[in-house]
Amino acid sequence: MTINYPMRSLMFVPAHNLKLMESAIKSNADILLPDLEDSVQPNVNKQIARDNIIKFVREDKFNKFNIFPRVNDRESGELLKDIYQLTIEGIEGFMYPKSKTGQDIYFFDKLLETIEYEKGFPLGTFKIIPLIETTSSILHAEEICKASDRVIAIAFGNEDYLTDLQGINDQEASTIFTARSLIAIAARSQNVVPIDTVHIKVHDLEDLEKNIKIAKKLGFEGMLILHPKELDLAHKYYSPTEEEVQAAKKMVEAFEESERQGVGVAIVDGKFVGPPLVKNAKKVLDKHQKIISNVK
Repeated sequence: MTINYPMRSLMFVPAHNLKLMESAIKSNADILLPDLEDSVQPNVNKQIARDNIIKFVREDKFNKFNIFPRVNDRESGELLKDIYQLTIEGIEGFMYPKSKTGQDIYFFDKLLETIEYEKGFPLGTFKIIPLIETTSSILHAEEICKASDRVIAIAFGNEDYLTDLQGINDQEASTIFTARSLIAIAARSQNVVPIDTVHIKVHDLEDLEKNIKIAKKLGFEGMLILHPKELDLAHKYYSPTEEEVQAAKKMVEAFEESERQGVGVAIVDGKFVGPPLVKNAKKVLDKHQKIISNVK
């Protein structure tokens, strides 16, 4: 599914905490993830969190963001209350936690479809970002991407994954390398955006930078964010540089000119430019356009 906004940074904020919610809306995150799940404890705070999200939407406090509340999982007893109350104008979609197989996403899709029909929304209005945070979901990542046309991205949750795996993260992040690779491959195979895991050492920006570089090489397009101080680095590395944009423009223009002349071959800076390079150049320009079009 094609989306018209960048997904470099998806920032969590505990939705029951008004102080943190007010702080989050001052940030420049691409997407806000008001949390109803892990960070909202005890359970009595779940309804407070829902009420706060609705209040912020109605007061237009979220108007510069795309909003994807992270709902509770299907076994929590809270999921239906989450989505029934929050399927409202101003909510783009939902982050769905603890996906295991495509069946979880199919179930969630049909739940949303039923509510959309009842409330009079066009079917497919609300999008889904599944969290890939179990060993089963790693093995079924492609299936999860294909389970619903609502799925626009999948996001890695490494802490829950490692707990399920009974593995241990290390300084080099070697124990999550395979999982990261499989997520990126599955997402790209289905034209879905891969989003990298949170960086829990929020004050260690050097380590954050190292991890972003690894994830970008693997094909990730953005990351989950826990603290606003991480946003600058995420946006720096997940945005095309000016040099990359200019090089992409030059490549596309040269290739199009060669086609007009019937040459079929373009040379840019002494290098042969074929369809794969042009395709990648167009993706760079598309990403750049999304970013500049959504600056508010």
